[in-house]
Amino acid sequence: MAESKTKKQPRVVVFSTPSCPWCTRVKSYLRQKGVIFKDVDVSRDRRAAEDMVRRTGQQGVPVVLIGHKAIVGFDKPKIDKYLGL
Repeated sequence: MAESKTKKQPRVVVFSTPSCPWCTRVKSYLRQKGVIFKDVDVSRDRRAAEDMVRRTGQQGVPVVLIGHKAIVGFDKPKIDKYLGL
């Protein structure tokens, strides 16, 4: 069987808040790259906020979860690396 050339994208979740300018930037960047992601507003979802802190030890946003790797802040090189861009 021939192997598919397109690699399946890992699950991407962005923990953000509406008032965070870096959150807006990271989501715009992901959209530009054609990355499908779930946006979680931690200002409205306390459970998600607790989950984010448990995973990263950080309360700041944005946090980008790519597969099982968490990136705190808008770190383009890490985002590209983990997504294979």
